[in-house]
Amino acid sequence: ELKTQVGAFKIGLQLFTSCGANFVQEMVYGGVKIFLDVKFHDIPITVAKASVEVARLGVWMFNVHASGGREMIIRTTDLVSETCENEGLAKPKIIGVTVLTSSDRETLREAGIDKHIEELVLDLTHLSRSSGLDGVVASPNEVTSIRSEIREDDFLIVTPGVRLGGVDNDDQKRVMSPGEAVSRGSSYLVIGRPILNAESRTERVKSIIESIENFSSQAKTSDTN
Repeated sequence: ELKTQVGAFKIGLQLFTSCGANFVQEMVYGGVKIFLDVKFHDIPITVAKASVEVARLGVWMFNVHASGGREMIIRTTDLVSETCENEGLAKPKIIGVTVLTSSDRETLREAGIDKHIEELVLDLTHLSRSSGLDGVVASPNEVTSIRSEIREDDFLIVTPGVRLGGVDNDDQKRVMSPGEAVSRGSSYLVIGRPILNAESRTERVKSIIESIENFSSQAKTSDTN
């Protein structure tokens, strides 16, 4: 329905658990670009070996929790790179999840983390970059801070928590409009329920694209003035 209108499709835990790896491969073989949103977080060897199996599915991108630590990330990136080279596979982008967009300061305190969200996101972003990941998942609120510290264009910021005006935020607590998120430096926007729950998904995607273009045009006009 939306294949010609969006850059890629995310398969998350619910769909992956329901339909499995064979469904992912079916989509990939059908020419669909897949971001597998599995958020691996386990001991280093387990995450590394699971990540190799994800690479073998042919996905474009997948993620691990950056809070799993440097050893987990490095073992994962090294083993995936080695396997892809040996087996002639295209290496997927691997990105680190920083702080979930459903989390706020109280959520962190409950988990025993006494840091401001932005500080923790930046710490995990630097860890991700120095450990060899291709980018991070972060809410729109932290994008500006990340871009101010890490200026490489090829370092990806994948942004969930994007909502249109008048659309329910669901359980997302740190949200922003699509246009503003892109203007701050987001590489890719992850937009699920606002599209899935729309009466016309095609029209909703068009409205999102238009909102990004309009925001960009207004920003350029403001800069010129």
